[in-house]
Amino acid sequence: MDALIHFGKADILNGESTVIYGLDMDIFPGDFVYIVGKVGSGKTSIIRTMTAENRLLTGEGSVCGFALNGIRTRDIPYLRRSLGVVFQDFQLLMDRSVEDNLSFVLRATGWKDQRLMDERISEVLKSVGMSTKAHKMPHQLSGGEQQRIAIARALLNKPSAILADEPTGNLDGETADGILQLLVKLNREGTTVVMVTHNRAIFEKYPGRVFSCKDEHCEEVVDDGIEVQI
Repeated sequence: MDALIHFGKADILNGESTVIYGLDMDIFPGDFVYIVGKVGSGKTSIIRTMTAENRLLTGEGSVCGFALNGIRTRDIPYLRRSLGVVFQDFQLLMDRSVEDNLSFVLRATGWKDQRLMDERISEVLKSVGMSTKAHKMPHQLSGGEQQRIAIARALLNKPSAILADEPTGNLDGETADGILQLLVKLNREGTTVVMVTHNRAIFEKYPGRVFSCKDEHCEEVVDDGIEVQI
């Protein structure tokens, strides 16, 4: 099976500074992967490299069939459509309803048929348990509900993988647990999930592959006896 996301001896940048040296990482279809580490250890920079927001100059990398080395500017939107990205702070448009938030994304990515857009919006809202919230404004929703809408938005174009950057960081424990259960459900239905977190309780309760970032390196934790420092 070919890797959906691949890095080989890749140096990960944050601006002009290298934050991770020599990253080797292969993520396969159907994987649930955690990238863990302390604040500033390079976790988010790896995600930004996957989306081609950060350049890859040293080593090799590919995501969903797109080579990251020297990727053309015009190809970046197509790369990003193969991914669904979920952020800690939701990043919803606060002046638009849930339905209009989702419609905006579909139109921006080339959808034109209103009937098909309505059907897709209904499908993703149902998949995250938010079918009755289409006409709500974001400020009328709880933090957990807003994050569910953000996950629905990430699913609109049927991505090969969801990249979730601290998706539970602004949520209380019970609400965070619900978001993790949702991501696990989506993973079991076939979506690859890559999640950045510094919350040990999450990856201990919901096991997956774990890559630990520290001392300017990121390596997979393959021995249960290895201490993950976060």
